[in-house]
Amino acid sequence: MAPGQHASLQLPSFLHGLHPAVHQKTKKEGLRCGEQFRKDGSFPVPRQMLEVSPGGVVLTHGVADFQHEQPAWRLYMVSEVMLALSEAPEWQDPFPVRDAYEACFRETAWGALYFVTAQDAPRSAELSALRLQAVLRFWEPLQSVRYLFKTLGPALTLEELMVASCGWAMDAWCPVGETPVYARLKTAAERMARATREDSLEAILRQMPRALAYARDLKHRAVVADPSFQRERLAALEPSAFERVSGACTADLLEKLYDWEHELGLQ
Repeated sequence: MAPGQHASLQLPSFLHGLHPAVHQKTKKEGLRCGEQFRKDGSFPVPRQMLEVSPGGVVLTHGVADFQHEQPAWRLYMVSEVMLALSEAPEWQDPFPVRDAYEACFRETAWGALYFVTAQDAPRSAELSALRLQAVLRFWEPLQSVRYLFKTLGPALTLEELMVASCGWAMDAWCPVGETPVYARLKTAAERMARATREDSLEAILRQMPRALAYARDLKHRAVVADPSFQRERLAALEPSAFERVSGACTADLLEKLYDWEHELGLQ
């Protein structure tokens, strides 16, 4: 465990409570962060941190939050902080502000976990590496609790949560399933961090069958499923467009498949 870390997981108090209360508190926190950022380009630390009891359950996705009348740890509602932060009329372009917020709070256990599970686009190889590396730094405290993600049922361990939320990263960048999750994530992050365009291209092609499995109603499936077609289209992308998909996230690749399907339909 890194110096200064707590063995237990601590989350900001604005993430705990009934759903309406957390919604109100997170919006207020976003406005507070925006006000300070406008003044000096920094963000205030949360006013109060609370310890999550060992084995306690943290909600990491809104799909699993079906009991709004019950107090709970609602980590996924960091999104409400960012929404309030970026909706200020002063921001002509809110994305740099959101990026700054992520860079700041990715250096906390709760922020690291939020950003790796929320996976806000674009999910470039470089940014995905930073998100995974942040979670790995806080692995011990994050292991002390359990999580609900996109499905209802028994709460997940940290390892199970990472498979559910970041399995794409391990499949694309460390396609060896027998090693521990921590080791696979570490290897994936290291490879992403130093990836060349060709490295990303090969990772994307490894993930394309997974993306195709989710694709529905493709009239040109045989064409877009052809690795030669995929390689040709990916190679033709401008650097900024390629960067957006360079992490090889399944959702981003699925979007690209539908883009190609649309282009073929126009020919």
